[in-house]
Amino acid sequence: MGLNVIALGGNAILDKIPTDEGQKEVVRKVASDIIEFIELGEQVVICHGNGPQVGNLLIQQKAGDSEKTPMMKLDTNVAMTEGSIGYWIQQAIQNELQKRNIKKSVISVITQVEVDAADPSFQDPTKPIGPFYTKEEAQQKMDSGEGIYQEDSGRGYRKVIASPKPKQIVEKEAILSLVAADVITVCVGGGGIPVIKNQDGRYEGVEAVIDKDLSANNLAKEINADRLIILTGVDNIYINYNQPDQKKLEKLTIGEAKQYIKENQFPPGSMLPKVESAIDFVKEGQKREAVITSIENLSNIVAGYGTRIVC
Repeated sequence: MGLNVIALGGNAILDKIPTDEGQKEVVRKVASDIIEFIELGEQVVICHGNGPQVGNLLIQQKAGDSEKTPMMKLDTNVAMTEGSIGYWIQQAIQNELQKRNIKKSVISVITQVEVDAADPSFQDPTKPIGPFYTKEEAQQKMDSGEGIYQEDSGRGYRKVIASPKPKQIVEKEAILSLVAADVITVCVGGGGIPVIKNQDGRYEGVEAVIDKDLSANNLAKEINADRLIILTGVDNIYINYNQPDQKKLEKLTIGEAKQYIKENQFPPGSMLPKVESAIDFVKEGQKREAVITSIENLSNIVAGYGTRIVC
């Protein structure tokens, strides 16, 4: 039995139906795939993204902002979506376990992740959040002072914010205890709530979103996982993506992956952090592997599906 950290993308959860019930339906399907994977003898810890969800929540909060119901800061919105998505995943897995008569426990952990207050990303935001807009809509929002918007992988324009690199997972010891007890654990949601440590040792939330793939990599190393699985909206990594000569990649060495990064094949804030996380995880253990693929391929990973990054 191998220990796997599964990183589930927020865009994959949102899919095409932004209601809570629509997203729950996606999560129910994911839960079924996860339990099938567990039935193959695998142990899992689950992380998830929240980019579109936290962006949508910010829009809702702005629309209702008033003196009596003030808009919450970004770190609190991250915590809110970490809780809601964690609840969806936890409940869906519980129901799937009961359906299959499997005696296992599952829990969600609201997770803080420490970042560096001097991280350069605070001066150069690249992490997309929220819905997609046309170029014209994005320009109107920038002209209105609503932040910075950039194109995201040819799919439209999204707001970008600071995405500092994770330093350490604050609740690491609690997560390690749950893993040791073979509890299915949902944690580091949305990359975790970004916090900095003040001079007196107290934690304080900051306005940012941590890339969940980088945090999942940190977690995978901390718990000594065998495999890092990054689930996204495509079956494989591609080079020359969305171009006539696009090419599917099925297996990559660290050297090949680094070369493609040098060629700017992977967009920042999208596929780039996924590949960087995979490289960083694999390079620290000869028996480790990272897999980037779609949700639908999860139960087929053992059979070799997806893009594998190896030493």
